[in-house]
Order: sequence, then C-alpha cells, then structure tokens
Amino acid sequence: MFKAALFDMDGVIVDSEPLHHEAYYQMFKDVNIEVSKDLYASFTGQSTVEICNQLITHFKLALGPQTLVDIKRHHFKQLFDNDTTLHLLDGVLDLIKDYHSHGMSLVLASSASMDNINRIFTRFDLDQYFVAKISGADLVASKPHPEIFKRAAELSGHQPNDCFVIEDSTNGIAAAKAAKIFCIGYDSLHSKDQDYSKADLVVSHFNEITYKTLESSHVSEVKV
Repeated sequence: MFKAALFDMDGVIVDSEPLHHEAYYQMFKDVNIEVSKDLYASFTGQSTVEICNQLITHFKLALGPQTLVDIKRHHFKQLFDNDTTLHLLDGVLDLIKDYHSHGMSLVLASSASMDNINRIFTRFDLDQYFVAKISGADLVASKPHPEIFKRAAELSGHQPNDCFVIEDSTNGIAAAKAAKIFCIGYDSLHSKDQDYSKADLVVSHFNEITYKTLESSHVSEVKV
C-alpha cells in the first residue's frame, strides 16, 4: 500500500483557477497583450515565473519576468483577500483526513508561490495534516519538469514507488510520470482542456480513491 500522497493544490484542493484567471487577465491588460484561450490553457500547472518568461518571449516584451510576476501576484492578493466564495473542492478535506488518519505522509507540491500556498492553508487550517509543502516557484524548473515531485517524495520520507500524486493538469501529470511516480488524474468539473491520458488512474470524485479503496484494489501493486 502507498505510504505517501503528494497533492497538487489549484484544481485539486481548491478551485482557485477563477481568481488566477482574473489576476492574469488583469496583468495582461496592464501590459497591453492579448492572450488566447489556447495559449492560456497551455500554462496550467506551471509556475508564475515560467509563464511570465514565456509571455515575454511570445510577445517580445521589454519587461523583466519579475515585473510581470509582481503585477499578477498583486492582483491575485487583492482578489483573494476580497473573495468570500473560495472553498475546498468537494470531498477533498474528507480525503485528506482519511489519508492522515491512516498514517500516510501528505505533501503539498504546487506551482503556486509559497505565499499563496500559505494563504490557502491558513484559511482552511490544512497545515495540521501535511508533513511538508513545496512551491514550484522556489525551484529551478517548473512542471512538466519532474523536479517538484522528486523533491516532494524526498520530503515525504518515502521512496518514489511508495508515493502517488494527485494532479488535475496536463503539465502536472507529465511531471509526475517523469518523476516515475504513480499519478492519479483528477478530472473534475473545474478542470478544462487538460489531457489525462498519461495518468495511471483517472477519477472524477475523491470518494473513488479513499484509503480503503486504494488498499482493496491493490493499485499500489501495479505501479508503473
């Protein structure tokens, strides 16, 4: 049976994508660029700095990436502080408590900045369940690079083949598989234009992957 669960955050724990979407498009307006739906969708799962680097290259902007990052994060903080509707995704808190109660090590591995991770964890009192949190913004490479999940496995205290990842994005799933870690693709109503074909298992609700369900299905015995 698995010993550690490595959670993505945006789209898995919270549906913060609408806030990120609004913050990004406010930033796009500030720097006078028009980003297509397809281009924006391709950014899902990547860190803000990596997205900003791509924007600078794509639009040939005479701005540094940190300038764009700061503009976007300013807008996000304003939106987050004034949003009263943000909530945990249906069933995820029960799943977190379930894994924690069975002695699994939980690690948060998100491309979000640590400031944003801490905002979410503080609002919903999640630190008590997790042994570690890691931000892709603090790493050299962004998803789909495997660095974040390799590091998350190390922080869990277990070998990669004793861990599994829960991800909702194409880039996140690619990162997990590149790290050679079993990946559960969470295909929710909030996930749009993402490819789950490389995931080892795809679910649409967290009640499909409770501790007892994973244990009884022997899914950990067929990890690839």
